[in-house]
Amino acid sequence: MTMAMAKKLRSPRCRLSGAACRGFTFIEILATLVLLAIVLPAVMGGFSLCLATADFAHHQAQASFLAHGKLMELVAGEQWQKTDLSGDFGTDQPGYRWTAQVSTWDSIGLLQQIEVTVWWRQRGQDRCVVLSTLAYTGGTQ
Repeated sequence: MTMAMAKKLRSPRCRLSGAACRGFTFIEILATLVLLAIVLPAVMGGFSLCLATADFAHHQAQASFLAHGKLMELVAGEQWQKTDLSGDFGTDQPGYRWTAQVSTWDSIGLLQQIEVTVWWRQRGQDRCVVLSTLAYTGGTQ
């Protein structure tokens, strides 16, 4: 590149001082800051939404696991015939509690529906997972 071409590429400020131009102008920095001010809140909102969704999915999976375990415990031990069908999971799983309901599923009364609901509180709202199964009562027609 010739010296004449290099002088044409320099900004007016660089031509006056005779030094090579380095750095950014105030307008370029200001435009970058404005762009960041517009984009950054949207990006942070997206991250916040992703984290909230992941937290909800974690709690829901944990509650499903607890509900399945409690449902199997009630059916295997025939504890579903008791009157007290509620409680919590102790210090192992603080923040989760469960209730169970038993209802007749068929008109004859041979099958009972056992429904376990596991509750937890997240972001100021009660959330729940419900699992159910059928249990044969052993009666005859």
